[in-house]
Amino acid sequence: MKGRVIVIGLGLIGGSLALCIKKEHNEATIVGFDINKEQSRLAKMLGVIDEIAETIEDGAIDANLIIIAAPVNETKEILQMLAKMPLHPDVIITDTGSTKRKIVESTSSLKERGITFIGGHPMAGSHKSGVSAAKEILFENAFYLLTPEEHIETTKVERLRGWLLGTNAKFLTITPENHDYLTGIVSHFPHIIAASIVRQTEKLSEAESLIPRLAAGGFRDITRIASSSPEMWKDILLHNREILIELLNQWQEEMKGVKILLENENSAAIFDYFNQAKHFRDGLPMKEKGAIPAFYDLFVDIPDYPGVISEITGYLAKEKISITNIRILETREDINGVLVISFQTEEDRQRAERCIDTYSSYATSIGS
Repeated sequence: MKGRVIVIGLGLIGGSLALCIKKEHNEATIVGFDINKEQSRLAKMLGVIDEIAETIEDGAIDANLIIIAAPVNETKEILQMLAKMPLHPDVIITDTGSTKRKIVESTSSLKERGITFIGGHPMAGSHKSGVSAAKEILFENAFYLLTPEEHIETTKVERLRGWLLGTNAKFLTITPENHDYLTGIVSHFPHIIAASIVRQTEKLSEAESLIPRLAAGGFRDITRIASSSPEMWKDILLHNREILIELLNQWQEEMKGVKILLENENSAAIFDYFNQAKHFRDGLPMKEKGAIPAFYDLFVDIPDYPGVISEITGYLAKEKISITNIRILETREDINGVLVISFQTEEDRQRAERCIDTYSSYATSIGS
């Protein structure tokens, strides 16, 4: 497809979308704007975009596609700005935000002018941020939710999907209301629970100094989403407050039921509670990308001597296998040490396991 595309917000998501469009539509011109001028300069230097827009208006007026890859509150402000600009009559505007109903409601001025807005939410992410972390493969096999209003023509939705074909994502079309309900359950609500577990643990640690040390390893893993951006999650929760209040009410009833099981020392019911949870959890798709970015972790036993970590990462670099995170577990006393290496994909994790087994005479993978 030919035309001009402006990506507003050159972070991980915006940058990755720009790369996907460049890959699939090499005749298109990709324009980028970011409030952080350094990000714009870096995006141009890395070849993520073709041109830098000094202002949103400079890049948006002649654009055939406008992608807003910004936090939800900023997205609303940008949409209000766009509604006052002399845009191309056939332009399609989309966003990448985690909530949709309020975003779509804020596009009434665009609708009155006959300008097409189609909400979008690529359900993918990474442990890294910024345009330097952008990748063409970020959205591969991930769900990409589109939330057109009823009046939007099917041809417009198909054109947007055509622009985004290079993502290799799995597109689903749902209503804005259904989007917020589903993402509330599988993304927003778990973030609240993870944060609440960490907050409770922090309070208890004031009276017990060993808690922070014992909370390494697995505790960090099951609560990792609590380290997400507080500013971003403040806005998401307020945008989706009605659904989250309903889910929290249901959660309180769930916890009340568990408390009763404990008070009654109901062994059989407690077993059933965990058994049902295990069966449902084990039945979830293993290779699908969901609402929360997955970790593809490799655990490696390592001896304790200087340079061992750089030695292992050197093996991976030799095979051109990228890692997204690396850390050492400190709670294992029965072995010398456990190195936890995180990867972008399951394929990279498997390649890394084979690589370490091939090059190393001592490092043994112990699972994922």
